[in-house]
Amino acid sequence: MTRLAVLADVHGNLPALDAILDDLAGRRVDQVIVAGDVINWGPFSARVLERIAREGWAVLRGNHEFYLLDYDTPRAPALWSDPVRFPLLPRLRRELGGHWQTRIAAWPDTLRLCFPDAPPLGVVHGSPRSPWEGLSHTSDDRAAEKLAGVEEETVVAGHTHRAVDRAVGRWRILNPGSAGVPLDGCFSASYLLLDGDADGWRPTFRRVPFDYAPLFAEFERGRFVEECGVIGWLVREEFRTARLQIVPFLRWHAARCPDAPLTLDLLDAYARIDPWDYTPAGFQINRG
Repeated sequence: MTRLAVLADVHGNLPALDAILDDLAGRRVDQVIVAGDVINWGPFSARVLERIAREGWAVLRGNHEFYLLDYDTPRAPALWSDPVRFPLLPRLRRELGGHWQTRIAAWPDTLRLCFPDAPPLGVVHGSPRSPWEGLSHTSDDRAAEKLAGVEEETVVAGHTHRAVDRAVGRWRILNPGSAGVPLDGCFSASYLLLDGDADGWRPTFRRVPFDYAPLFAEFERGRFVEECGVIGWLVREEFRTARLQIVPFLRWHAARCPDAPLTLDLLDAYARIDPWDYTPAGFQINRG
């Protein structure tokens, strides 16, 4: 039997990654796979990269790696140049440009795992077509469209920050949830153990508590909100609440005050509304 650990969406959260490493100690794991979005959002991107490189894990790129690789190049959408909506990108390039940018440029976008005692396993960040689209929050027909041409019957995907075990047509979709930015109201790092043999892959979802204090201390030390404005405040709130914050805020802004500048001054008005009214249905879980 082959045993894998799969994690995704670490997002620069070193305390969460350390908690997963502690949880893995003593569990006989043959290989650890990281399904993208290692960096950005959290304040420890470089240290997370160093830790993962030291462990020798297999890693693929997610959309946040492409923020680093494509920002300020001809490949970047024009909107990424907006310093109000995308204030994290210059900061990310300052932190990781050079050595890490070159390393990440050579990471794969997908993995096909071929162990001798288990069926082939596909690993992607979002979908086999793109790291920017997920497989969890979509209809069976749309998911099957995104999986068209995929030979592996089991596909592991991250991106949506939700643990998923879902059958679509002939495929089984597994999502380990987010290692670093849980958005389901549960304040714990999420990852997946996979046991494989001739009968297929059997998942065990793990949730591991971690200490948020070093995370918020580093946000404060790095003057994150002061530099990144309202978007920085919302990013920090996603860690503080374990809930989606940026998407509801931008939906509210577009619906109620589209001409108002995106500044911290909007937060008083935003605090008086019910954010669930602007939260996508796929993230309205564990509301109790």
